[in-house]
Amino acid sequence: MKTLKKIGAVIMVGLFVISCVPVVKSNGNRGLPPGQVKKVTGAKSAKHYAPGHNK
Repeated sequence: MKTLKKIGAVIMVGLFVISCVPVVKSNGNRGLPPGQVKKVTGAKSAKHYAPGHNK
């Protein structure tokens, strides 16, 4: 019975650790900020590479 409690505790801790992993959302720029993508592509404005900034 003690081993069953230990196995259950290990599973619970494992699930808790897995559920706390942050999810990284990619913005399609391969992790580069909008200004760096602008430099790489040679564009005049970084507006098209900054998805949250609409004017």
